[in-house]
Amino acid sequence: MPDKHEGILKNSDPNLVVRFARDAEDVKSAQRLRYRVFVEELGANSSNIDHDSRLEIDKYDNFVEHLCLIDLEREKLDPASAVVGVYRLISENIARDIGGFYSQNEFDIARLLAVKGRKLELGRSCIDIDYRGGAAMAMLWSALGAYVEHNEIEYLFGAASFQGIELHDKKMALSNLYHGYLAPEDLRVRVHDENGQNMNLMQPDGIHTLEAMRNTPSLIKAYLRLGGVIGDGAYMDYDFNTVDVFVLMKTREMVQKYRAMYSR
Repeated sequence: MPDKHEGILKNSDPNLVVRFARDAEDVKSAQRLRYRVFVEELGANSSNIDHDSRLEIDKYDNFVEHLCLIDLEREKLDPASAVVGVYRLISENIARDIGGFYSQNEFDIARLLAVKGRKLELGRSCIDIDYRGGAAMAMLWSALGAYVEHNEIEYLFGAASFQGIELHDKKMALSNLYHGYLAPEDLRVRVHDENGQNMNLMQPDGIHTLEAMRNTPSLIKAYLRLGGVIGDGAYMDYDFNTVDVFVLMKTREMVQKYRAMYSR
């Protein structure tokens, strides 16, 4: 694997490259992208947000790895806006040093942690609005795949979100995840009681699968296509104005399905 601070993956567009944040400026650019997406677009309002500097930050940012999609042309003009896509990665070693994974704030992941195999948490994923619908997410995922292979990661996991905390428009999608994609018992993460929400809101015979999937966020659907399974219960994140579900992927299955999808 190349030096993580150099470009891991280049697109046919020579202006786009994926690399890990290499300094505080890259991290700030990622935090500024997160502000544009999570705060300005989606209405997050946690106490950690720096509105004056337009940064979405938290206590994990200075210790974790930020996998960034960089627009090199924008970087020349304004380094603060260079990051146009990002994933935040927390390895087991980092989690031990900082007191746990981010998702442990929402879910009891003891069963997963007890299973042998290297684990990596994904979080804070977002793409600049001007780069959606193109190669941005595929580039991030290809670079993530290289990282997973190089570091022999066996399990990827994290919280993925439905926008808004109203449940009436999500009950079919959440129920479909519960009845169709629940993780096996030995790996089944459960939401904490505080702010926890039962996902079993409809009986299976009342679920219209196509409608349920239409109402499921694209990122969650992408995880499902790659073999992802879901934890038991959703977390009502009032600060971020989201309903969060726990997603788990075995990387061996994920890589096989990813290659099948993109080798056609």
